[in-house]
Amino acid sequence: MEGQVMRYAFLGPVGTFTEAALLQVAPDAEALPMPDVVSALDAVRRGDADRAVVPIENSVEGGVSATLDTLSSGAPLVVVGEALVPISFVLAAPAGTRIEDVRAIATHPHAWAQCRASVAELAPGVVHVPATSTAAAGALLAERAVAGEDAGYQAALMAPHSVAAYGLDVLAAGVEDNAGAVTRFVVVARPGAVPARTGADKTTLFVHLPHDDAGALLTMLEQFATRGVNLSRIESRPLGDALGRYAFSIDAEGHLEDERIWATLQGLYRVCPRVVFLGSYPRADRRPATPAPGFSDADYAAARAWVESLRGTDEA
Repeated sequence: MEGQVMRYAFLGPVGTFTEAALLQVAPDAEALPMPDVVSALDAVRRGDADRAVVPIENSVEGGVSATLDTLSSGAPLVVVGEALVPISFVLAAPAGTRIEDVRAIATHPHAWAQCRASVAELAPGVVHVPATSTAAAGALLAERAVAGEDAGYQAALMAPHSVAAYGLDVLAAGVEDNAGAVTRFVVVARPGAVPARTGADKTTLFVHLPHDDAGALLTMLEQFATRGVNLSRIESRPLGDALGRYAFSIDAEGHLEDERIWATLQGLYRVCPRVVFLGSYPRADRRPATPAPGFSDADYAAARAWVESLRGTDEA
């Protein structure tokens, strides 16, 4: 791809927090706005985009189900990078709208969950109209206002930077319930060379547990614990084929090239019916992972050399 402009699909339209993440990781890329997360990831699978930027985790609401589930099924995709975007919201509406006029507010469900209490104080009794993204809510509202049509809602919860693009007015700023909220976005590509180890990396996995196996969760977690691998995220996801059938989406601190991660993957492969490697990549915060004593690459090499020396002992 050297010399070519990379095509990045992202959760659009223009003005979303996902676009802000894209501008962090690839400001010169050809941006391809998509109506939802699944469309953005499928564009990469089809080859219509080289990479995609999608939300995966929010500090308030947790994991983004559409991203977790789409990554874990279908043609293989891998995570090759991540970005962190601070999240703040404004309540926006067409010119002339008063807060007292607002009976319904549109936004993405994750945004609504992060602003529910503040909105209840600003506009008691208001109802939520789900939208595919925060920017999509504002775009439709602006479009209908210009046409003199009713959008079915009077205001939208949006990113502060996107309001001007749609010609809306800010009714209230800082509407989020939790100041300092952050959303984590991942850069997704088709499988290829794993990004080089930096010492400040994550490895993302999707792991199935044996059905009705007593202690299965403990057995899976022991593969990490006994090798000194810390987990920065673990979430259960239903397999969808029957009640009580779950798998786990996991972020582990470390890189595929780290001895402790390599050994953990071997352990998981032995005891779990399905293990999906979804990539090793640099952490957005660049915080290095420091192995506990006994779990560094040097410790593994020394232990291996010791065992090899025992194999070569002459017992005659």
